[in-house]
Amino acid sequence: MLGPQTEFDPDLVVVRIDQIGGAKFTEPPLLVVEIRSPSTALIDLNRKKAAYERFGVPSYWILNPDPPQPELTVFEPRKGGYSPLLRRSAGPLVFRSYVPRITQGRP
Repeated sequence: MLGPQTEFDPDLVVVRIDQIGGAKFTEPPLLVVEIRSPSTALIDLNRKKAAYERFGVPSYWILNPDPPQPELTVFEPRKGGYSPLLRRSAGPLVFRSYVPRITQGRP
């Protein structure tokens, strides 16, 4: 997904309709979500985050589904690179994100 030398298989990707069709994305998707596990936590927070930032992904979310304390962390570009926009572990998840509203069209 990221280039000839780097390729990831995210848990969830949101793309524009015109990006659907190929096996690999040649331009950044709108949103990438990784569901964290103990074996991938450092990769998700370091290597993948840096690669998605370089590729120009406008919103990167990491979901930690740990049952006692689930957590969502949202990264979006700010001056100097990705910055945490939100880290929420309890209560309602209300925030403004770059990701455009996804709507269902009707013919």
